[in-house]
Amino acid sequence: MVKAIEWKDNKVIMLDQSRLPLEVEFIECTDYQMVAEGIKKLWIRGAPAIGIAAAMGIAIGARDIKAGSYDDFMERLEPIMQTMLSTRPTAVNIKWAVERIKKLLSTKRDESVSSLKKILIDEAKKILEEDIEINKAIGRWGAEFIKDGDTILTHCNAGSLATGGYGTATAPMLIAKEQGKNIQVIADETRPVLQGARLTSWELMQAGIPVTLITDNTAGALMKKGVIDLAIVGTDRTTRNGDVANKIGTYTVAVLCKEHNIPFYVAAPISSIDFNMNSGELIPIEERHSEEVTTIWGHRVAPEGVNVINLAFDVTPAKYVTAFFTEKGAFRPQDIKKIMREDVDIESIRIR
Repeated sequence: MVKAIEWKDNKVIMLDQSRLPLEVEFIECTDYQMVAEGIKKLWIRGAPAIGIAAAMGIAIGARDIKAGSYDDFMERLEPIMQTMLSTRPTAVNIKWAVERIKKLLSTKRDESVSSLKKILIDEAKKILEEDIEINKAIGRWGAEFIKDGDTILTHCNAGSLATGGYGTATAPMLIAKEQGKNIQVIADETRPVLQGARLTSWELMQAGIPVTLITDNTAGALMKKGVIDLAIVGTDRTTRNGDVANKIGTYTVAVLCKEHNIPFYVAAPISSIDFNMNSGELIPIEERHSEEVTTIWGHRVAPEGVNVINLAFDVTPAKYVTAFFTEKGAFRPQDIKKIMREDVDIESIRIR
């Protein structure tokens, strides 16, 4: 399994995914500004992975803070956390990581500054380790919905490269393969930066899972032919009503699945669910630079001066989602808001 990110020798090591699959290059981030740059420039991407990166960025930034007290340390840490929050606004995992760190530090007021720095490093490593176990659990629940012989459509990349390891949308595929199920995957290329072509197809080939690459606008034709049995995608943010923000084009896939009576599943670690946001209409949608659309790997494919809309994400309403695969089980969209409530019996709302 390729590691997208790790903490090693007091550095944050990132696999530069912008160069895959032609080059496999790891970047050593020695300060939090480099980590933030890596998130912005898509050296690392995928909601869980950038949450991990944000935690590690905060830890490496804290390492260089000179402070004599807890309050002084926290005051100097705040702009580092704000830098992480500003990198990619749509994915909730960065916010989740920052809030988790703030909550942890609020219980450590009596610790020395040197101890606080170590606590942050240990917590960042813990978030990475937890993510891998969460993804395996998502895989076990999701694999229950994959039958022997199924062909699965996926969009963008929600594999080990997008997480601490194992992936979210790809985890059920990996588990299904381990269970001996004969499956195939169809990967959308995912314009404009081709995460499906460059990353998902590469990952699945590394894992020995048969994968076929298609252009984004081929999916509907294959559904009409009866080629696709189910779709599994990831999510950058899910709201409490079950609306899903994911890579641009996900909404199109969901609508096509609905039209052709194909199950549309979302692999959603609980850290990617925003229980404080009521609907997808409130999710801030990142718009990226026009050059991602007008050029392909530095080669211009559009006329100079053309107007461009380059939305990084779209929102799929809950009515198009068949079920969510989480580490706590599989749930219908209307039950997402219940899964963290102490008065709810999780088993009673799980689906199989």
